[in-house]
Amino acid sequence: MAPPTKTPKQMQNKWARLGMMIVAAVGVLLVVVFAARGLRGLSPIRDYLSAYPGHSTLPGGTPVGLPAWLGWQHFLNSLLILLIIRSGWEVRTRSKPPAYWTRNNNGPVRTKGKPGKISLDLWFHLTLDALWVLNGMAFFVLLFITGQWARVVPTSWDVFPNALSALLQYASLDWPLENGWNNYNSLQLLSYFTTIFIAAPLAILTGLRMSGAWPKNATRLNRAYPITAARAVHLPVMIYFAAFILIHVTLVLATGAVQNLNHMYAANDEDGWAGLLVFAASLAVMVGAWGLGRPLFLRPVASLMGKVSR
Repeated sequence: MAPPTKTPKQMQNKWARLGMMIVAAVGVLLVVVFAARGLRGLSPIRDYLSAYPGHSTLPGGTPVGLPAWLGWQHFLNSLLILLIIRSGWEVRTRSKPPAYWTRNNNGPVRTKGKPGKISLDLWFHLTLDALWVLNGMAFFVLLFITGQWARVVPTSWDVFPNALSALLQYASLDWPLENGWNNYNSLQLLSYFTTIFIAAPLAILTGLRMSGAWPKNATRLNRAYPITAARAVHLPVMIYFAAFILIHVTLVLATGAVQNLNHMYAANDEDGWAGLLVFAASLAVMVGAWGLGRPLFLRPVASLMGKVSR
């Protein structure tokens, strides 16, 4: 049964609410900016910013610059997490799936019981999750082998007052003075640490608990880690990732787009256009992948791994 069509009055109310939310958000942002600029005019706050400029000293031996492998990892992670958020939202909100998928029990993965039927949306989401986990495993290995971990893991307690300093500088629209090629500011460091070492594992652990791969007959384990707890955490983690991406992209473009994109996509600290060109190409790939993530294109791929049915 098709969902009921909204009336013009309902659509008008929806857009009116959206407009009010945007106006309220802009108002809050203006208040934050003026308050932050007012605070920075106070003598004690100026002394604080002088004592804590917004970044901590890196451990000795930390590599300088961002390697090419990190740029590739960044692109793959961005592509996968974008599609994961989209497919996860479709799993959560779509009342009638476009198709169903049943795993082929004669393939590499075999089980004693008969494979269950899942929606095509969920198949796409789980497939992306598996690719994201594999990419993450490669990222973790390279991160610690190359010493890049020191750039995203706090190694001194002064990271917290420096992060507060960086937050105040961002809020006042007087950006922290740092070069991400050499060192992230402390607020960046804490946000990257949270994303890599807290949010990502939470997404994996809660997603695994909600998946069909979780042992259903493990009574004690299921009692200790109920599926309701996983569901209560999984959605907020998705919202965190969406918010992180929005803030991250905004700051990359607002705090020196050409230089930042060269760091992330061209593995250099120059002023050329290589990073911007690679970034543009990566956006084209993401747009193409978004378009291909439709049932019309998913069905033939899913049928290679199992049976697709209505």
